[in-house]
Formats: sequence, structure tokens, C-alpha cells
Amino acid sequence: MFELESKKPEEIIITTKRTSLKINVDDSTIDANLSVGKIEGPGEFEIGDATIRGIATKDGKTIYDVEIGGIHTAIIGGIEDNLDDYVADILCTSSVRAIRELEPKLIVAMGNVDGMVSDLKLTARTEKKLKVKNLDSITGNKEVVVLN
Repeated sequence: MFELESKKPEEIIITTKRTSLKINVDDSTIDANLSVGKIEGPGEFEIGDATIRGIATKDGKTIYDVEIGGIHTAIIGGIEDNLDDYVADILCTSSVRAIRELEPKLIVAMGNVDGMVSDLKLTARTEKKLKVKNLDSITGNKEVVVLN
């Protein structure tokens, strides 16, 4: 089980019993309160119960895939390239194109939610924190979640 929240439009915070990750899409960093500082850029990392894969994009940004308990959460912001071999159960984005291409089970809005909802003809709901128990808890009708 883990929780997703967002205190700033460019950040997603993922919290488990053992780990807290603050992922910033603007500067492509992960703050996990490690003694070595923030993680930045592409690579593969294991922090607590999270396996993280950072994938470089053409414009120098990094897409992060965080896997916890078999659930893949992709944090991409507005990035729309390098999505070919990507799998996302939960997609944190502001890109309608990425949503159409990746077809996630659940979308966490990181931008213009009104345009996203109308373009995709989906419903939206607002949550302080999104609790994810398992893969079955996010399957069903595709929807957009706004964290604030």
C-alpha cells in the first residue's frame, strides 16, 4: 500500500510505510531524505520498498517509473517523448497525448485538469491523498484524480 499526494503542481509525493519520495518533474529530482542528497537523472534505484527507473528524454528531462508492490506509477509531467516502451498503471501527467499513448488505469493530473477531462471525456475527482492498496483498487472506470 502507498499514498500519492501533491503540495505543488510540479511535485508528486509517494509515501509507503518505509519510504517517502518527493519527485519534482521540473528539475527531474527525487528527494528521499538520503544522506547523499537528491537523486537526479536516469538510472535504476532501490529506496526502501520502491524500485525506481529513471529514463532520459531528448530535452534532458527524466521520466520516473516508481514500482511498489507490482504497481507502476509513472511521473512524467508534460513530457511527451520517450514513451514507447513505458508501462504505467498510474500516470502523473499534464499531457493528454501521453494518456492516450500509455492508456493508464488511473490518471493523476499535474496541470490543466479541465482541458484534460474534456479532451478525454473522463470524470475527475479531487483528493488530498490518494491511497492505493493494490492493483485491483485502481482498476475500473478510468478517471482523473486531482491532488491538492
